[in-house]
Amino acid sequence: MKASLMRISALALLGLLPLASVPERAAAQQGPDAPPPVVVVATATTQRMSETVTVPGSVVSRNDAQIAAEVAGVVDTVAEIGTLIEENGVVAKIDSELLQLEADRATAAVKRLEARVKFLDSEVRRFEELAGKGSGTRQRLDQARSERDMAQQDLAEARVALQKAQYDVAHAEVKAPFPGRLVTRLVQPGEYIERGDPVARVVDVTALEVTAQIPVASVAQLKEGDTVSIEGPGRSVTAKVRALVPVGDQVSRAAEMRATLTESSWLVGTAVKVATPTAEPHDVVAVPRDAVLLRPDGQAVFRIGEGDIAELVIVKTGLATGDQMEVTGGIKPGDRVVVRGGETLQPGQKVDIQARNGPDAAMPARSG
Repeated sequence: MKASLMRISALALLGLLPLASVPERAAAQQGPDAPPPVVVVATATTQRMSETVTVPGSVVSRNDAQIAAEVAGVVDTVAEIGTLIEENGVVAKIDSELLQLEADRATAAVKRLEARVKFLDSEVRRFEELAGKGSGTRQRLDQARSERDMAQQDLAEARVALQKAQYDVAHAEVKAPFPGRLVTRLVQPGEYIERGDPVARVVDVTALEVTAQIPVASVAQLKEGDTVSIEGPGRSVTAKVRALVPVGDQVSRAAEMRATLTESSWLVGTAVKVATPTAEPHDVVAVPRDAVLLRPDGQAVFRIGEGDIAELVIVKTGLATGDQMEVTGGIKPGDRVVVRGGETLQPGQKVDIQARNGPDAAMPARSG
C-alpha cells in the first residue's frame, strides 16, 4: 500500500496524472506571486462577408510606357537606369544640329516668299489702277492676281514647313509625359533612331494597382468603388475597385478588374491573389485572423471574460476579408478575444491586457 501511494505521488509530480481541474492547474502554474501573462486583445465585430473565389493577379502601374522619339537622328544622351524622371522631364537627347539647319532653311524660304507676295501685291494694285484708267488689259490683271494667290499658297506651305522644323528642334529632347522611374534603356548614345522608335521605358511607381481576370459571376457582385481582398508577399490588404471592364473573354469566361493600391511595398510585377465575391454578402461574426489558434482538437479562440480571465472557445472558421475571419461557435459581437500572447496562455488564467488595438499593437517588455 505504501509503495502504491509513492508511485501515484511520483506520477503526479511528473504531470502524468490530472490531480486538479484545468483552472486549478492554470492557477497553480501561475503561482500566487507570478505576474499574469501579457496579452493584446481585439473586439469581435459583425461584418458583411460573402462567398469568394481567389484568382491570380499582378501589380501594375497605371503609367508604364516605352517613351518614343518624335524625331530621327543620332542619340546624344540617355538617362541612366533608375533615374527619377519628373513630369516632362528629359529622358534622352537627340543631336539637333541637322534639325536646326532645316529650321534655318525653312525660315529663309518663308522670308523669300513673303518678299515675293509683297511684290505681287504691289503689281496687282498697279494693274488695278491701270485698268481703272483704261490703259491696262484685263488679262494682265488676272494673271497678276493669279501669281499673287499662288505665291500666298506657297508662303502658307513654307510657314507650315517652318513650324514642323521648329517642332523637330524643340522635340530633340525626348520627354516623359508623366513622372516615374527609368527602368530600361532601349537605345544607347551614338545609335541612330527613326521617328517613333522607343528610347526608354518609364514606370510611375507611385500609381500602382492590381489587375486580375475575375469570373463573370464575380463581375455581377462587384461594382466600381467596392473593396476586394488582396493577398501578396508578406501581407494582405484591401483595395477599391477602380474599373471593371464589361467585356468577358470568350475562352476563359473572365473579365478584367483593376483595383487601386493606396499604400503598398509591392513592386510592379509582383504576383498576388485576389478574392472576389461570387454571392450576395451576409452578416457574420468576425475576429482578426491572429485570434484563431490551431490546436490538435481543432480551431479555438481565447475570450477574455469577467475579471480578465481567459476562456478557451472552440470555433469553426468560414469566410475571410482582409485580416478579418468569420467564426462560429460561441463568440458574439463585442467579445474580447486575444490576438497576441495566446500561444502559451492556459484556460482559467488571469491576464494583463496591455493594448486593445489589434495584432499590430506593440507588446511592452515586462521587467523582472
